[in-house]
Amino acid sequence: MELERIEKIEESITKLSNRESRIYFLVQDTKGNGKGSVRYIYQMALKLKENGFNPIIMHEAKDYVGVSEWLGSEYMDIPHKCIEGQNLEISPDDFIIIPEIYGHVLEQISNFPCGKIVLCQAYDHMLETLAPGANWAQFGFRKAITTGQTQKEYINGLMKGTDVDIVEPFIPLNFSEKTIPSKPIISILCREPRETAKIIKSFYLKYPQFRWITFRDMKGLTQEEYSNHLKDSFVSVWVDDESAFGTFPLESMASRTPVIGKVPNMKPEWITDYNGIWSYEFNNIIDILAEFTQNWLEDNISESLYQNSLDTAKKYQNENNFTENILNIFNEYFNVRHESFALQLDKMKVTEEN
Repeated sequence: MELERIEKIEESITKLSNRESRIYFLVQDTKGNGKGSVRYIYQMALKLKENGFNPIIMHEAKDYVGVSEWLGSEYMDIPHKCIEGQNLEISPDDFIIIPEIYGHVLEQISNFPCGKIVLCQAYDHMLETLAPGANWAQFGFRKAITTGQTQKEYINGLMKGTDVDIVEPFIPLNFSEKTIPSKPIISILCREPRETAKIIKSFYLKYPQFRWITFRDMKGLTQEEYSNHLKDSFVSVWVDDESAFGTFPLESMASRTPVIGKVPNMKPEWITDYNGIWSYEFNNIIDILAEFTQNWLEDNISESLYQNSLDTAKKYQNENNFTENILNIFNEYFNVRHESFALQLDKMKVTEEN
C-alpha cells in the first residue's frame, strides 16, 4: 500500500515537471453573449495552452454555447469538459480555478486533493453564496487571482489565509485607434438596463436639440462588432457601480473614443483626472454628456483628452506582459506543488527504508 502511494506521488511529480497536470477553469455560460470576465478566463487559458500547460475549460451543462461567435474560434480549441452528469477526474497534481460567483462550489469540492484557486474579478459577489463567517481558506482555497491592487487589498482584508496574485486584464489589439472621423453615435454600457434607458430618455427630454444623436447599447455584440462600433462613436458612456476593473472604458480609450463615466464604488487604479470625464453622481451624466456633445460638434475637444486616453489604454495592451505575468504565477504554483510532493516523497521513502 505504501509502495503504491509512493508511485502515485512520483507520477504527480513527473506530471508537474512536464506541465501535464490539468488546470481546470470553471466558466459560466453567457449563452453566446460577450462578457469581459469570461474573455479574461479564456485569454488566460489560451496563453497557458500556447506555452505548454494543460488548461481545460469546465462548464456546467451539456448545452454550453461557447465563445466562438463573439470571441473567436481559436478559443474553442482549448479542451472543454462538461461536468453535468459526469464524475470530474481530479488528480492531486491538478489545479481547479473557481470564479468568486461560484462560492457555493468551494465547500462542495473542499475535499478534492488538488490545488484550489479562487479567481476573483468581482469583489461585490465574493460573499454572496458563502455562509456568515466562512472564508476561502477553510475550504482549502489558499491561493487567489484578481485583477488589480485595490481589489487585492480588499480581498486581503476579508479572506485571511489566502494569498492573492494579480493578473491585470489584457485589452485585445483589435481595439485600436480609429482612422476615420467619428459618427454622431454614443456607445453606452451600463450594468443595469434601467440605467441605460434612464440616461437615454433623460438626455432626449432635457436636451431635445440632440434627438438626432444615436445611442448604441453595447451589450450582446461580438468582439469585432464591439470594436467597430467603438470606432464609430464620438463618445462612450459607462455606468457600473460594482465593477472592480472595467474593460469597456479602456477599450473605448484604445479606440480614441473619450469616456464619460460614473466612478464605481471601488475606483480602479487606471482612472485619472485626465483620461476621461468622471462623475461620482449618476444624475450628472446627462449634463456632462450634453456639454461634451456640444463641444464635439464645435470641434472643441482637447487633444490631451484623446492622448491621455490612448496612453492609459496602451498600458493594458501589452500582450507580452500579460503572458509573462500568467506564466510566472502558474510556474510558481507548479513549483510549490512540486516541492510539496517531493518533500512528502522523501519522508515516505525514509519511513519505507526504516
